[in-house]
Amino acid sequence: MTKNVYIHVPFCRQKCKYCSFISFPKLELKEQYLKALEIQITNCYKNEILETLYFGGGTPSLLSVNDFKNILNLFNINSDTEITVELNPETLTEKYLSDLYGLGINRLSIGCQTFDNNILEYIGRKHNSSDVKNTVKIAQNIGFRNISLDFIYGLPTQDVSMFRDDLSQALELGISHISLYGLKIEEDCYFGKYPPKSLPDNDIQADMYENAVKFLKENNFEHYEISNFSKKGYNSKHNLNYWNNNSYYGFGVAAHGYEDGIRYSNPKTIEEFIKNPLKHKTELKLSSDEILEEEIFLGFRKLSGINTKNINEKFSIDFENKYKNVLKKYNQYITRTPVGYRLSEKGVLISNSILSEFLED
Repeated sequence: MTKNVYIHVPFCRQKCKYCSFISFPKLELKEQYLKALEIQITNCYKNEILETLYFGGGTPSLLSVNDFKNILNLFNINSDTEITVELNPETLTEKYLSDLYGLGINRLSIGCQTFDNNILEYIGRKHNSSDVKNTVKIAQNIGFRNISLDFIYGLPTQDVSMFRDDLSQALELGISHISLYGLKIEEDCYFGKYPPKSLPDNDIQADMYENAVKFLKENNFEHYEISNFSKKGYNSKHNLNYWNNNSYYGFGVAAHGYEDGIRYSNPKTIEEFIKNPLKHKTELKLSSDEILEEEIFLGFRKLSGINTKNINEKFSIDFENKYKNVLKKYNQYITRTPVGYRLSEKGVLISNSILSEFLED
């Protein structure tokens, strides 16, 4: 049974210069969108008790408290359900956060990106470092304990010491989770059309990442997935569901879902979704080989790696024999564990190259 839900909130006040996510400054369509979203949920959700519910965007914090309440009422949730909302700090007030807490929302993911105000302005963010710090402190005082900050490394003019300083400031706030993403510039974003100057090269980005891994581990953060770190007990249950290759509903514009061996995606424009919220844009029934490939690809993103005994039983294969060439070629980057294999710290840095060969084998 599917017990996890992702909901896409496709609204933003304006696009950041690096952003290629599906989001639009079309708040005038919010009410129509929420009605279409309700139609999709009530027709597709099978009333399972949810383990996780995740609001991503866009900027979910552009929804009102009443909007969240109406959506939450569509689901079967309890006190164990992890309910995450992505937030932009410049849109928040103490009352808003307190009301979200009162609804049972128990995990916040705050888009920080960096604490350097000059870089924040340059990349088009509307908040400053004080906005993030104040938001975290207010949320903690309200009672939120599960708070994550998102950071981007490899930003214009950024160097290793500047990124280390970002992480030091995050730790001083006493948060429980940190996500780190290397800057990727797609053609369709502002920076894709007008490339920024002074971008750190790939070697400096790798140094930033390696330094961050070491620093966070020294400060009692578990490195549990390539981009994610947490204090003990604060892994993101929702994201682990993805990496464990389990099923999930995807509701809203451009959301992806995975049910009964079928991966699907929803329409990419608000207007198209409003017109027909029950029609998927794409549907792909995965073959057994494709499911196996995803099991390996996603499993290796976890720092605990893959369980070969489970894979052998699930897919009736001999993992070590089937992938002996890849295991041999990358033996210095793939580490044996008591239950299978995981990427070493050096292996994480070239994970795309390694995993592509598992897909080709």
